[in-house]
Amino acid sequence: MRTFRRRLFSSSATVFAAVLLSVFAPAAPAAASVPPGIPSKSTAQSQLNGLTVQAEGSSAGYDRSLFPHWITIEGNCNAREYVLRRDGSNVRTDDQCRPISGSWYSAFDGVTTTDPSTFDIDHLVPLAEAWRSGADSWSTSKRRDFANDVNAPALWAVTATSNRAKGDKDPADWMPPRTAAHCDYAKAWINVKHRYRLTVDSAEKSALQGTLNSRC
Repeated sequence: MRTFRRRLFSSSATVFAAVLLSVFAPAAPAAASVPPGIPSKSTAQSQLNGLTVQAEGSSAGYDRSLFPHWITIEGNCNAREYVLRRDGSNVRTDDQCRPISGSWYSAFDGVTTTDPSTFDIDHLVPLAEAWRSGADSWSTSKRRDFANDVNAPALWAVTATSNRAKGDKDPADWMPPRTAAHCDYAKAWINVKHRYRLTVDSAEKSALQGTLNSRC
C-alpha cells in the first residue's frame, strides 16, 4: 500500500509539475520564417559558379522610383502586404489586406513582433545593388518584376532596424547579425542574382563562397 501511495504521489507530482511548466514557462519564440525558393547548398554552389564576376558598376542615374513597388499581387494585397501575410504566424487581415493581428519573426536579428509597422520588407538584393550589377540596363517592366517578386527568396520581412543597417551593402560588407541566418541569406542572395542574371564582384563572390563553406 505504501509503495502504491508513493507511486501515486510521484505520478501526481510529475503531472502537476508539467502543468506548472506549461502555464508559467515563457513561450518559445516564433520559428524563423524565410521566403520560398531558397535552394539547397549544392544548387546554390552551382548557381554561384555560374555568376559573372565583374567590377561593380556606377550608381549614376539610380533612383528607387525606377523600380516601381509595391504593386498589387493578389486581390487587394500589394507586395508588402502579401509578404507580411505569407511569412507571419496566425495573420489576420482586414478587407484591404492590411494585417490586423499576428506575429512576425525577423530572421536577420531574431526579433519577434506583433506590430508589423516595425518591420520592413527587405529587398534581399537591394535595388541600388541590383542597379550596379546590371539592372541599370533593364526595362521598367523587368525592374518592377524584380522589386515585387514574391515567388523568389527576394523579399524578407525583417526589423526596420536591421534593414536600415544593411542599406545597399552586399555580403562582403554586411551580413545579418544573427549568424544562424547566414546560410539561408547567402543561398537566397545567390539565387536572386542567378534568376535575374546579375553580376557579382570578386569580394562579394568570396564572401558568398566563404559563407557556403562555413555556415552551410
